[in-house]
Amino acid sequence: MATASAAFKSREDHRKQLELEEARKAGLAPAEVDEDGKEINPHIPQYMSSAPWYLNAEKPSLKHQRKWKSDPNYTKSWYDRGAKIFQADKYRKGACENCGAMTHNAKSCMERPRKIGAKWTNMHIAPDEKIETFELDYDGKRDRWNGFDPATYARIIEKYEQRDEARRKYLKEQQLKKLEEKNNKQKGENEVSDDDEDEDTMKDDEAKVDESKQMDFAKVEKRVRTTGGGSTGTVRNLRIREDIAKYLLNLDVNSAYYDPKTRSMREDPLPDADPNEKFYGGDNQYRISGQALEFKQLNVHAWEAFEKGKDIHLQAAPSQAELLFKDFKIIKEKLKSQTKAAIMEKYGNAATQEELPKELLLGQTERQVEYDRAGRVIKGLETSLPKSKYEEDVYINNHTSVWGSWWKDHQWGYKCCKQTIRNSYCTGAAGIEAAETAADLMKANIEHKAASEDTPTQAEEKKLAAWGTDVPADLVLDQKKLANALKKEDERKREEKDERKRKYNVRWNDEVTPEEMEAYRMKRVHYDDPMKDFLH
Repeated sequence: MATASAAFKSREDHRKQLELEEARKAGLAPAEVDEDGKEINPHIPQYMSSAPWYLNAEKPSLKHQRKWKSDPNYTKSWYDRGAKIFQADKYRKGACENCGAMTHNAKSCMERPRKIGAKWTNMHIAPDEKIETFELDYDGKRDRWNGFDPATYARIIEKYEQRDEARRKYLKEQQLKKLEEKNNKQKGENEVSDDDEDEDTMKDDEAKVDESKQMDFAKVEKRVRTTGGGSTGTVRNLRIREDIAKYLLNLDVNSAYYDPKTRSMREDPLPDADPNEKFYGGDNQYRISGQALEFKQLNVHAWEAFEKGKDIHLQAAPSQAELLFKDFKIIKEKLKSQTKAAIMEKYGNAATQEELPKELLLGQTERQVEYDRAGRVIKGLETSLPKSKYEEDVYINNHTSVWGSWWKDHQWGYKCCKQTIRNSYCTGAAGIEAAETAADLMKANIEHKAASEDTPTQAEEKKLAAWGTDVPADLVLDQKKLANALKKEDERKREEKDERKRKYNVRWNDEVTPEEMEAYRMKRVHYDDPMKDFLH
């Protein structure tokens, strides 16, 4: 019972606290004061002012979890751009050598470099800039619009107003021109009577009324953005109900794809059907015909013109883009006609000349030519072969054959004189005989030289016993060098057995003497020797 009564008391205190806060907000109760005696704004969440009843808290808590006091050191102001504070009359020590201001040096001076600085001329001293330092708070450092001057936006507004004014002026001039042309036409024609005009206006009004009555055809009510689907709006469905839906034209699964979201079918659902009988050939049919193709060309022209530096945008200024496209087509046609006229003037026009006879065009005649089995002409004349545009059968330097008509020893030459030097003068049969005589003489000289030269006797070389070779029978060894070599071989064997006796720096000698080779053979272990285990 005690717990229940305490809980009920806490609920009552909570309710009273809420009523007191509502009264303070309405101004019917004195405002709450914090520990420092300052009034607390109830609209700003300072801390948890109303503790839940189940915490049995006598006073608010969680005050330490929010920095609700603003720091007076932080500010949200910004720099005063372009402000000046002091204008000096003469140059001061430590000032900028270029302009004379004290707030910067010559390296960071933004003024145009003078021919003779203010330090030496002591004239035209620039005023000192206003330098400020701010300690911004968290929001001030991240404020993108901090220091923005709204007055600068007036320039953009003025620019667009001037453009709109120029557009209105241009449209007004165009309307005046049209009115003048219309008035000039009406002067030459008979004026229509007032009664006829009244009848025409009445008919127009009736037609407008009939159209307004028919505006609600095929109206579909849809609910958008409400609990049941949205606010009621009218969406018109322009498809005639007698038409067959796109997806019902061809029920084959592998036929043209139908996108239910956009209600589009790009491909032809019935490609094999008679084109005179089908009324729908896919959405691509409309994209490549009519004004859609013209609009695509206009769009491509706008892109290409923008890439080349033209200030054109189809969506922002469609009238300007269309006008430029028309001018482009006119200039293109003029350029085509000029190019065509220049080509016809230079080379002529074969279409305007007289037509050639069919005999020349087709190459057919009544002439009969007979050949034998070898391909020789027996009767009639053989048709001449067409000549190429290159020169044929042109012989130079007294030659009777062309270059490349003769081949010998991997060299091309002339067949008439058998010369392998191009553009040489032809010597005829005499040149051939002289060349053959010279060749025979050269062969005879080579044979005579080969017979006269004696083969040199090869000197006998004394072979020494080396690594991997057999010991010759006539090998002579020095006994003292052999004894020294045996001692060195014994030392080397001992070093191999005991690594501690190996010296730190080892010097190798690649030159092996016959005595050292003999010592190695004598001390070498012969694994095929049956008495090798008894050797010491």
